[in-house]
Amino acid sequence: MKISEKKNFERKFFRNLRNKSSAFDMRKVEINVKTYVDSIFRKDLKKKYIGIYWPLENEVDLRSLGHEYLLALPRCEENKNLLFCAWDKKPLSKDLHGILAPYSSNKLSYEKISMMFIPCLSVDRNLIRLGYGGGYFDKLREDKNWRSIPCIGILTSNCVSDKFLTRADWDIPLSGFITEKEILV
Repeated sequence: MKISEKKNFERKFFRNLRNKSSAFDMRKVEINVKTYVDSIFRKDLKKKYIGIYWPLENEVDLRSLGHEYLLALPRCEENKNLLFCAWDKKPLSKDLHGILAPYSSNKLSYEKISMMFIPCLSVDRNLIRLGYGGGYFDKLREDKNWRSIPCIGILTSNCVSDKFLTRADWDIPLSGFITEKEILV
């Protein structure tokens, strides 16, 4: 079986598991993310942005962090390019994949981002993330400057794999992950 076939099998399996996650567990993940951010953010870091994502079906919603912190959202562009753009609460537009995102004129450099939280279908104990297969986050993190920014996976504990996930050459381990049961960063 090819790597792509194995990953597609894993995606289907973990998407089904994620769809069984309760709203209560997802809210607890959000609370753990807030606890983590509050514990490490100093006043001087509040001038930097936290990269989050626009939540899609059954993803943990982290937008409430915007009440206290500056947020940036990703914008998918052609050639698998991913930009992080300042989210200034102005109207959003749909990106290449129809996901709401700030306009690219609000593009931020890696120096302006303190950390990134990214959605996961699954993650294993080697911190290998299973995403949707677009490769946008991996391509962004190929750049050593973007790779230097902590990148933390967000998911419910039922989607943490007890086995090693299929890993492709381009997969870059996360800095950690947060579930409703643990903060592993």
